[in-house]
Amino acid sequence: MKIIVGIPAFNEEKNIAPIITKLTNIADKIIVCDDGSTDLTSKISEKLGALVIKHEKNMGYGAAIRSIFLKAKDLNGEILVTFDADGQHRVQDIQNVINPIINGESEIVIGSRFLDENEKDVPSYRKIGIKVITKITNVTIKEKLTDSQSGFRAYSKKVINELNPSELGMGISTEILIKASSKNFRISEVPIKITYSGDTSTHNPISHGSSVILSTIKYTSIEHPLKFYGIPSLIFFIIGFSFTYAATQYYSEIGRLNTNLTIVAAGTVLIAVVLLITSILLYSLVSVVRENNSN
Repeated sequence: MKIIVGIPAFNEEKNIAPIITKLTNIADKIIVCDDGSTDLTSKISEKLGALVIKHEKNMGYGAAIRSIFLKAKDLNGEILVTFDADGQHRVQDIQNVINPIINGESEIVIGSRFLDENEKDVPSYRKIGIKVITKITNVTIKEKLTDSQSGFRAYSKKVINELNPSELGMGISTEILIKASSKNFRISEVPIKITYSGDTSTHNPISHGSSVILSTIKYTSIEHPLKFYGIPSLIFFIIGFSFTYAATQYYSEIGRLNTNLTIVAAGTVLIAVVLLITSILLYSLVSVVRENNSN
């Protein structure tokens, strides 16, 4: 099978050469997306035979992954492996990551940092953040993953051709999983070993977490509008009718309206109606778009 390895890179001149050199023994094609680097990342990658996609300015991790996806589709790749450029992943683990696709068991395989004993090597604050984000992601997809934010993944040809990532930031990892789950792609995980020399991450943990959570909210609302808006609508209806009943009881006993009860009752019912209409309209819109895309 034609294996393409895609590497998103930003100012990785110190790490990129040994990674590409090792990958040449495994990959049929190596794509490096230089996301606005100001160092020699592009020149080193080109000299070593990699196909370089150059972003004129730093657009974000998601933009780099999106460019890699599009180029892999153009190259008619059968398996796309995304691989970090900071040196934390081992090239020899690629075979384990692609095996479930080769064997027809999965369409997406994630190299999980939390299925191996070296979980202890992950910096504590990152471990907590990743696990929280993964739990949030698991609420929106069919599978129960341990590492939704791993950049070490393999994608089948079907995923490459049918999935169109759009996020520019770190939320793209979650976006891909939500979209893949809605298309019933099989997602699995395999253990990988990682090498952290200090904390190699160049991403601010707060902005990373915020980006992922906002992305999760956005794509959940799009993929599951009835659940996302319908459940809160039901809750507000229950609250609204409860306050309506209380306001009615107050009026029947006292002979005048209780302003506070009436305002809360009217407000919550109004919110419930707006959410219900939103869920129905968005569900109808999404259904039409999906139908058109399938045709």
